[in-house]
Amino acid sequence: MSQSLALRAGMLSIALLAAFLVLWQFAVSGTGTTQQMDPEYAKLMGLTATQGKSAMPGPMDVGAKLWEHLRRPFYDNGPNDKGVGIQLAYSIARVLTGYLFAFLVAVPLGFLIGMSPLFSRALDPFIQVLKPISPLAWMPLALYTIKDSNASAIFVIFICSVWPMLINTAFGVATVRRDWLNVAKTLELGTWRTAFQVILPAAAPTILTGMRISIGIAWLVIVAAEMLVGGTGIGYFVWNEWNNLSITNVINAILLIGLVGMVLDQLMARLQRLVSYSE
Repeated sequence: MSQSLALRAGMLSIALLAAFLVLWQFAVSGTGTTQQMDPEYAKLMGLTATQGKSAMPGPMDVGAKLWEHLRRPFYDNGPNDKGVGIQLAYSIARVLTGYLFAFLVAVPLGFLIGMSPLFSRALDPFIQVLKPISPLAWMPLALYTIKDSNASAIFVIFICSVWPMLINTAFGVATVRRDWLNVAKTLELGTWRTAFQVILPAAAPTILTGMRISIGIAWLVIVAAEMLVGGTGIGYFVWNEWNNLSITNVINAILLIGLVGMVLDQLMARLQRLVSYSE
C-alpha cells in the first residue's frame, strides 16, 4: 500500500510539474499583453533570439542556462564572475560554521535549562526578548563590531540557529519521563551518566527537531545576509545577477537555493528518524 501511494504521489508530482512548465511557457510565449524587446536587452537577460517579445524567460531558456551553469560550476573569472558551485560552496560553508557554533552553545545550555528549574526561570526573560529579533537586525551591529563581512554573516547564522535548538533541547530534556529518571536514581547513576545514558537518548528526537528547524532558517537567512554584505555566496550571486538584469540567472539561483535547502532538510530528517523510537 505504501509503495502504491509513493508511486501515485510521484506521478502526480510529475504531472503538476509538467502542467506548471506548460503554463509558464504559455505565459511568456507572446500571448496576452507583451511588448517588443530590444535585442541587446534580450541578450543581456539571457533570452534566446526567438523569445524577444517577453521580458520573462521561459522554462527552455532557464533550463538551457542551468545546463551551462552545471557544466562549469566551479569556474573563477574574477570577483564578480564565479561559477554557481563556488557560490553555493561559500554559502554552505558559512551556514555550517554558524550552525556548528549554535549547536555547541544551544545543546549544553538547553540541557542546563531543561534540568534546572532555577536556570529555566532565570534565563527565560532573556530568551523571550532575544528570540523574536530578526537575525538580519543584528547585521549592522555585527559589521560594526566584527568589521568582517564573512564573520558577520556567520554570526547572523549563529544567532538565527541557536533559538530553535535551545528551546527544543530544553523542552526535550524537561519532558523526559520521570519513571526513567527514577530508575536512574535507583541504580545510583551519577549526573553525567544520567544525562548521557538516559536524558540524551530520550530527548534526542526533540533535539533533532530543533536542529532541523534551525538548518532551514539558517539557509533562508544566509541568502539575505549575503545580499547585504556582498562578496561571494549564492545570495550575492542573486543580487549581482539582478543588477545585471539577468532574470534567467536569478531564476536558476532560486531553483538551486530551493534544491540545496531540500537536501539539507532531508539530511536532517533522515538523522531524526535514526534517533527516533516508538514506545
